[in-house]
Amino acid sequence: MDKKNKGRRDIDKNISFAKSVLGAEALSPRLLEQLRELTRNFGLSMQSGDLLSLSGGWYVTHTGLIRLAARKRCRGIQVQPISEFSDALNRRYAFKATAYKSRTCAGFVGYGDADPSNVSTLVQGAEMRVAETRAVNRALRKAYGIGICSIEEVGARAEPPQSEESKELPPQPANGNGSGRTVRDRLYHVIRLHQLDPNLVKSYATDFCSVKTLRDATREQVENFVAHLSDWAEKDRNALLCQLNSYLGQKEGAA
Repeated sequence: MDKKNKGRRDIDKNISFAKSVLGAEALSPRLLEQLRELTRNFGLSMQSGDLLSLSGGWYVTHTGLIRLAARKRCRGIQVQPISEFSDALNRRYAFKATAYKSRTCAGFVGYGDADPSNVSTLVQGAEMRVAETRAVNRALRKAYGIGICSIEEVGARAEPPQSEESKELPPQPANGNGSGRTVRDRLYHVIRLHQLDPNLVKSYATDFCSVKTLRDATREQVENFVAHLSDWAEKDRNALLCQLNSYLGQKEGAA
């Protein structure tokens, strides 16, 4: 009975957290039912970073899969490169991963590949590590029967579209070094990775930079804010959410 009650509490906690982050209107009955099943069957927690919501669907994270493997006492994971499908010169890599659930398990195999065309701009240059992570994720998803895709497998398609808000960031410098794009990408990555409300982040950013609009902020101010936001989200996401929620009710145009 205690185990059943704990399961219900975990489901309620996950749903409550999802509503606070995504908004109740963004959670369709289908998404809510999927969240219940993912919580009940696998113990995945959105608050712990096991799950992300993107484009109307749930995605499991590498963190969530590793945590699940630890809870299930996974015996081990063997990873090896596949040389015939790899080309270091063109930053193209492929890996095979085998997950062993127990000492006698024959192994669950997963393959992962990565190259500059199918990874986010945020991780270009790290294609080998992305390919290994994708292989491990696929092996673990097979081993534990998780049907939803992992966010790391989505790759370039997970890039957030450029919105009107992006125009408020300081423009790219005339020397064309691309740093403006990098700052914007990093900000969107932090927002997406930690499921933060973009409008609340924008309000917080204007306060942090001591400006009326983000257009008035210098590049250095925005870079400092993104670094601060990322660090706080990693160390204490709940405290960050409390800070962001303090901007609820403010007029959107005030930023």
